[in-house]
Amino acid sequence: MNDAASALHTDIPTAPHAPRKAPLATRIMYLLAVILPFAGLLTAIGLLWPLGFNWTHLVLLLVMYVLTGLGVTVGYHRLFTHKSFETGRVMTFIIGVLGSMAAEGPIITWVATHRQHHQHSDDEEDPHSPHAHGGTFFGLLRGAWHAHMGWLFRGRVVDESRYAPDLMKDGLVRFLSKTFPIWVALGLIIPAALGGLLTMSWFGVLLGLLWGGFVRIFLVHHVTWSVNSICHIWGRQRFQSHDESRNNFLCAILAFGEGWHNNHHAFPASARHGLSWWEIDTSYLVIKAMKAVGLARNIRTPSPERIAAKAIG
Repeated sequence: MNDAASALHTDIPTAPHAPRKAPLATRIMYLLAVILPFAGLLTAIGLLWPLGFNWTHLVLLLVMYVLTGLGVTVGYHRLFTHKSFETGRVMTFIIGVLGSMAAEGPIITWVATHRQHHQHSDDEEDPHSPHAHGGTFFGLLRGAWHAHMGWLFRGRVVDESRYAPDLMKDGLVRFLSKTFPIWVALGLIIPAALGGLLTMSWFGVLLGLLWGGFVRIFLVHHVTWSVNSICHIWGRQRFQSHDESRNNFLCAILAFGEGWHNNHHAFPASARHGLSWWEIDTSYLVIKAMKAVGLARNIRTPSPERIAAKAIG
């Protein structure tokens, strides 16, 4: 079994299939997921002069960014999509909730989309490749826009039964996916409530909602989407991977190690994306810390021999 197949733990057919249009409600949800955080960012900036900004709101922003960002990288990506480690049901629930709070879509939909990306990376069936828009400068710009967020507005439905049949059989994951809007709302309510309690004011509630809620979602979204766009255009290719994936240091730092994207595409089943000592991979450090306290097991990483065999040059 090759790396991609073992990472998915399922046999995925490779025959082309006709994409289906997403229901109107789903397309509206995607639109709101993009517009509302941006509107929240503009509102937060507009309120800086009359209401100010203090350490309480900065801490709420950073803590919520780290928790929900890791919910995506450790949870949605390395646990649910690639099964690169195992954990208990309680931690599965917690990580799934944190990832859902990032408002990037229900777990099963996110996983199915990402698995399709790996199965068809940078070909015509890749949901968000930047490389199908011509070789001109404007083609590059169109491709970067499409890979970053334009693909969300195409209204295509990923075939979840094809790309995530294992998760569709998991009752806990199905529950988390079906209750996705509840977790998104909770990700807004928590910073708003904390902002109010820590400042004992309604302005604190508002600023907590804006900075710990909407601005945080905006930042997590665009950092995550940058892995789709930037890391398939700019950066270094360290390994053979049959696509245009790249390692990008800035994306790696902001996205908790996800920016070592060429490494990941070369070894998709690996829980570790930063394969050298200097490749900072915060998500892998979290997984190792979970193992140290008995919360993670069967962590999958490639052997030095496999790493050397795939290296370019």
